[in-house]
Amino acid sequence: MLLKNVVKNPNIIVGDYTYYDDFEKVENFEKNVKYLFDFVGDQLIIGKFCMIASDVTFIMNGANHLSEAISSYPFAIFGGDWSTAMDGKSYPTKGNTEIGNDVWIGYGATIMPGVKLGDGAIVATKSVVTNDVEPYTIVGGNPAREIRKRFSETKIQKLLNLAWWDWPIEKITKNVHNLTGVNLEPLEKNSKTGPKNNLT
Repeated sequence: MLLKNVVKNPNIIVGDYTYYDDFEKVENFEKNVKYLFDFVGDQLIIGKFCMIASDVTFIMNGANHLSEAISSYPFAIFGGDWSTAMDGKSYPTKGNTEIGNDVWIGYGATIMPGVKLGDGAIVATKSVVTNDVEPYTIVGGNPAREIRKRFSETKIQKLLNLAWWDWPIEKITKNVHNLTGVNLEPLEKNSKTGPKNNLT
């Protein structure tokens, strides 16, 4: 089921045609976005045409503690005599977590706070992604490391320029055979025709 239709949290922004495949029900997705608190102010932003497998977990900035302080214990959240423990201080944040377009995240992977996954990236099953992933790069492991680029740097740049995910849906529909192929030329040719001209 398309994720955009079931997400209710305004701090989770999902692009068109992105889906989440859960073993039980797609509504479980929001349970897998951990520590997304309004008072922190970060967002999970997911692009178009992404494929997110069951049990993928997003850890957000609300999970962060003070790692530079003598103690990382969150005294202030318990109030009372400890309520002023964080006066003049703030918990660390790495900003929004951003997933590009056409990204595939495998079963049980974990995405850490503030990570950016580039367009066309693939994250292997059970990986823990602690750093940004370049476009069209396959990563895996704990912590996730680059396994390989999906294409040459030249082809990656052409694909990023093409940005097929931003085409009108009619044009994408006319080109699904090309999108599931390996030859970039038909897509490049069709991209030059413009969205309202010849789409085949």
